[in-house]
Amino acid sequence: MSDVETPVLTPVGGPSLPQERRLITAIPGPRSQELAARAATAVSAAISTTLPVYAVAAGGGVVVDVDGNSLIDLGSGIAVTSVGNAAPRVVEAIQRQAAQFTHTCFMVTPYEGYVAVAEKLNALTPGDHQKRTALFNSGAEAVENAIKVARTHTGKAAVVAFDHAYHGRTNLTMGLTAKNLPYKDGFGPFAGEVYRFAASYPFRDGEIDGAARARATIQAIEKQVGAHNLAAVIIEPIQGEGGFIVPADGFLQTLVAWCRESNVVFIADEVQTGFARTGSWFASEQFGIVPDVVTMAKGIAGGLPLAAVTGRAEIMDSPVAGGLGGTYGGNPVACAAALAALETYEREDLAARARRIETIITERFTAEQSRDPRIGDVRGLGAMMAIEFIDPATGEPDAALVRAIAAEAHRQGVVVLTAGTYGNVIRFLPPLSIGEDLLAEGLDVVLEALRNS
Repeated sequence: MSDVETPVLTPVGGPSLPQERRLITAIPGPRSQELAARAATAVSAAISTTLPVYAVAAGGGVVVDVDGNSLIDLGSGIAVTSVGNAAPRVVEAIQRQAAQFTHTCFMVTPYEGYVAVAEKLNALTPGDHQKRTALFNSGAEAVENAIKVARTHTGKAAVVAFDHAYHGRTNLTMGLTAKNLPYKDGFGPFAGEVYRFAASYPFRDGEIDGAARARATIQAIEKQVGAHNLAAVIIEPIQGEGGFIVPADGFLQTLVAWCRESNVVFIADEVQTGFARTGSWFASEQFGIVPDVVTMAKGIAGGLPLAAVTGRAEIMDSPVAGGLGGTYGGNPVACAAALAALETYEREDLAARARRIETIITERFTAEQSRDPRIGDVRGLGAMMAIEFIDPATGEPDAALVRAIAAEAHRQGVVVLTAGTYGNVIRFLPPLSIGEDLLAEGLDVVLEALRNS
């Protein structure tokens, strides 16, 4: 045993909600079922829900529904409420700004909040080069604009994305996204000049190392696209919807070096990995890489819609004046929330909490893996962890098992999300404000669901 004291997670921030799992009704309860019936007649059937309980409050590590049930939150609204839901600094900042003004449009009469967020992101993102930032509304919008500036800067059109990638639901970002169902099916034709190549997937790559995988991918790019035609390479440092795939060491580093040599803009899509989620401000830092451009959203503003593109000044300044923007991009209330959220990350040292969460989840599931061969892989960084399930006889993905585990966890009052190109991954994205006891209880429920499946 080590003499070093093990840090313990205690709940931080949020409203004064009891930090407990509490089931008063079946999940979903009668009031949630009533609202679901109303939604069925009012909301497009194309919008689905993971767990049809209707929330009335959330904070720390719980979501409370309209029936009074208190559920353990291991999803954070897909990595959005990393500082916790209704985090006090964020709420106060929103209230102050909303009382002053809610909108003027930065392109019409600008305001300091936008500038302050840009300054902060220029300082926080990897690299000490001169940077510029533009603010938008969503991760997909950030990705679209990152491609725009890369094309303008290089004068080239082609873009490379990767197997297992997810970049959004707009036309261009659907083209960048690898998975057809549910993201792309029936929505084409998609934007042209997008090419897809193999990424690093250590669990399924066999013995090939990261640098070798990158060299093979680069060789394919050079043959099929040509560096002289390529504006940008875009990749999630840890692939999110694809299954929280952590690339082998050397893969990203080799890609970045080649992009530098080839006048290709390297874009790190940090929409899901950003803002302390992986145990550092950005996942790129974990791999020792400095992207030319970084896209951000999700955890940036404590739940308000805000996104950003930060990159080298010469790249970000390349479009014509007025070429970037949008009516709501960098909304003043969202900017106020972002500044408060960024302060919370720093003051609460939420990156350290993410690393502690990684330790807890890794220890629990690697121990279970030694007893249960259906657990093929335990992977991730920080509070972005995944468990990949397989048929132990064949090694094939077991999506049915994942559906059964998730459904039982939901019935028992634990919000968990699934992922993976093959639908065989359970992903954990708890708020960094969650307490250790609550986290442990949530994991207990998931493990019990696995054992009973």
